[in-house]
Amino acid sequence: MPDISLTTVVVLCIAALAAGWVDAVVGGGGLLLLPALLLGLPNSAAAGHALGTNKAVAIVGTTGAAVTYARKAPVDVRLAVRIGTAALIGSTGGALLATGMSTEVLKPVVMVVLVAVGAFVIFRPSFGTAPTAVPASPRRIWAAIGFAGLGIGFYDGLIGPGTGTFLVLALTAILHLDLVTASATAKIVNCCTNAGALAMFAWKGQVYWQLAGLMAVFNLAGGMVGAHTALKRGAGFVRVVLLTVVCALVVKMAYEQWVA
Repeated sequence: MPDISLTTVVVLCIAALAAGWVDAVVGGGGLLLLPALLLGLPNSAAAGHALGTNKAVAIVGTTGAAVTYARKAPVDVRLAVRIGTAALIGSTGGALLATGMSTEVLKPVVMVVLVAVGAFVIFRPSFGTAPTAVPASPRRIWAAIGFAGLGIGFYDGLIGPGTGTFLVLALTAILHLDLVTASATAKIVNCCTNAGALAMFAWKGQVYWQLAGLMAVFNLAGGMVGAHTALKRGAGFVRVVLLTVVCALVVKMAYEQWVA
């Protein structure tokens, strides 16, 4: 347990609660959780400890949300695990590449993609509001495994921010899922990628387990409440949260690119 004040611990727990809720609804909880850890941990702590502790917290909330969704939403768990396995492989490759190159050159490209995505969702009000009545073809399933699994998994290992949001958008677009089912499927995929990343950080000894355990309780509560909220409020509510998270991602990445 790092040497931090009780006030800081309380703030981190509140951040974990909020991040769990956001992540369960539409992804992007790391926008709250990781910056909070980077600010709350002492300056002597390595950045790797913030990343490792973040994964240890996030995997609990993600798993709780995935279980909640799987019980009440029409989720194809077998397909989600197949995509998640591909995402695990992709994230490993992305992490390996990240060790030898600067990701700064990719951030402007990601911001352009996010702006385009936001505009698409705004000007297509029907996007993700209802699933198609036709089952996904084998071609679409393999496209989801390749793009949402390998592709976004690779992005997660290389850069990271907004992975859950990208998964929701990709699954909605490729498999023609409604946003609630896409969020549910994305949570299962995130469980796979988080498990692989956590194993690596734990192997390197870069996890504050006591702090992570405490924050994980709040993250789990937020994740389960967020999943229930999304199921109750429906795709229209998820769409609003999605646009909010996309805007937050663009602002955050623009700030890091040109201001910080």
